[in-house]
Amino acid sequence: MASLVVVQHKQPSSAVLPSSFSDFNGARLTASVQYKRKLWQPKGALNVTASSAKKILIMGGTRFIGIFLSRLLVKEGHQVTLFTRGKAPITQQLPGESEADFADFSSKILHLKGDRKDFEFVKSSLSAEGFDVVYDINGREAVEVEPILDALPSLEQYIYCSSAGVYLKTDYLPHFEVDAVDPKSRHKGKLETESLLESRGVNYTSLRPVYIYGPLNYNPVEEWFFHRLKAGRPIPIPNSGIQVTQLGHVKDLARAFVQVLGNEKASKQIFNISGEKYVTFDGLAKACAKAAGFPEPEIIHFNPKEFDFGKKKPFPFRDQHFFTSIEKAKSLLGWKPEFDLVEGLADSYNLDFGRGTFRKEADFETDDIILGKSLVLQS
Repeated sequence: MASLVVVQHKQPSSAVLPSSFSDFNGARLTASVQYKRKLWQPKGALNVTASSAKKILIMGGTRFIGIFLSRLLVKEGHQVTLFTRGKAPITQQLPGESEADFADFSSKILHLKGDRKDFEFVKSSLSAEGFDVVYDINGREAVEVEPILDALPSLEQYIYCSSAGVYLKTDYLPHFEVDAVDPKSRHKGKLETESLLESRGVNYTSLRPVYIYGPLNYNPVEEWFFHRLKAGRPIPIPNSGIQVTQLGHVKDLARAFVQVLGNEKASKQIFNISGEKYVTFDGLAKACAKAAGFPEPEIIHFNPKEFDFGKKKPFPFRDQHFFTSIEKAKSLLGWKPEFDLVEGLADSYNLDFGRGTFRKEADFETDDIILGKSLVLQS
């Protein structure tokens, strides 16, 4: 790793934790960069060259999205610094990544260690370093963003990872970027951050993913299905199973983040980013099985109102139709998803769960409650 390491002395240093995974599909990333340059570089979009390299700060960057984004940015020739608490390794070789590519990435990535909630440290350290662009991957509250803006008055662009969860629930779908939002949603902090960026006159771009999936995913999206498929268990799905949702691959999201960098068409804009097609809950279970090479699963539908699961969630998705239009990103940015759903799920399985790595152990407690009642009803 490159030599810049600024440590926040107020915070006790943490030992670097060993990683539960070893490498990464560098071949797919390389192909993505070449594909972008050759096939879908739109007129007027940023054409990165050595002379246009930026000094970039990523808030976060060692868990999921940032792992893929930071590699793309380094490959594009930018100077990239990760701001983290130092609890996870800053660099780790990932599935499919060559020794040479990993060594190159490790030699160039920089680290600024600190807690983003220590606002005085954020102001002093960022103003001392100076950055052209900030990618805020893990920001949840507007109050966490204000010190960054105060520290970098000459910031060229603030690129924010928001969420499609800010939209107000509706019967009229898909969600477009201009649709009504829900100020009471659990993502209201992201909504308030977008409002702050607009009110401060910052040149910002905000991306609103739906459900993100892909290798290293720390949310129980595809992993939830893979655990049940591997165990040969039925898949419990709430109600009819025809609820329609949308998933986007993390590598496609990372490419979208790169695509908005320095792009005038992305100035003060919000974009939905996800997969091209929508899928039902039942269809997702079948897609996971197909991608991972399992037989088509038995699906058990249940009525959540008939059970008391306590604080546990019996299913990882919100029980409603939930999907967005990605046409704005496609038309303005020239971006489009590279992965279809089954191909993307196969990528995730082959580079992660299929290798024996996952974030959470299997927990079938709620499944057993559902299946127990189902067996009683059948008998």
